[in-house]
Amino acid sequence: MTLKLGVPSKGRLMEKTFEWFGARGVTLSRTGSEREYAGAVDGVEGMQLVLLSAGEIPRELAAGRIHLGVTGTDLIQEKLSQWDQRVEPLAELGFGHADLIIAVPACWVDVDTLDDLDAAAAAFRARHGFRMRIATKYHRLVREFLRDNGVADYQLVDSQGATEGTVANLTAEAVADITSTGETLRANHLKILSDGMVLQSQATLFRARRAELSDAERATLKALIETLGIGD
Repeated sequence: MTLKLGVPSKGRLMEKTFEWFGARGVTLSRTGSEREYAGAVDGVEGMQLVLLSAGEIPRELAAGRIHLGVTGTDLIQEKLSQWDQRVEPLAELGFGHADLIIAVPACWVDVDTLDDLDAAAAAFRARHGFRMRIATKYHRLVREFLRDNGVADYQLVDSQGATEGTVANLTAEAVADITSTGETLRANHLKILSDGMVLQSQATLFRARRAELSDAERATLKALIETLGIGD
């Protein structure tokens, strides 16, 4: 049996993950062509590298089909209900930083906080007869955040493309989206609410709580943790 590690299959996340492990004595490498999702692990015996999309990794961890996985905190918390009972964060990797925020049109001069947004949403419904639309790809996280902060009279609409453009395209009145610098939001004449930080996310190494481990796999996990210098 081998300990399975899921890593993003392409792009900057894959490259930075390979660099992070390599700097700690564990070499990850893709085997075969770009279209093949297999890889090798050198530095710790008994491991297998599985290349997946970052969005697939939470599901595979929750199902116990992989033992470890690197993905964003935002994807784990959005895709997995009761996520902390299903996965355990082992190490934050220090890259892939992104903030999930609530933003409104910059011209809404009287809306700077969540309380202001709640008042604006009530006024919007009274005026237009339907709830204010907030475009997002992160329904679970945003719904829980707005509920916990007392914002009502809104509806979430799914954003399949560029969320920042939905206000200009008149398909939403506000957005809840991932940003790293805020430049795209500003370019679309949007401003972040002063207390509108839903989640600060970064790439993180997670362990599947429900994945069964043989004695050999448990020993491999212990060796990996020691080699990487993480944990207690």
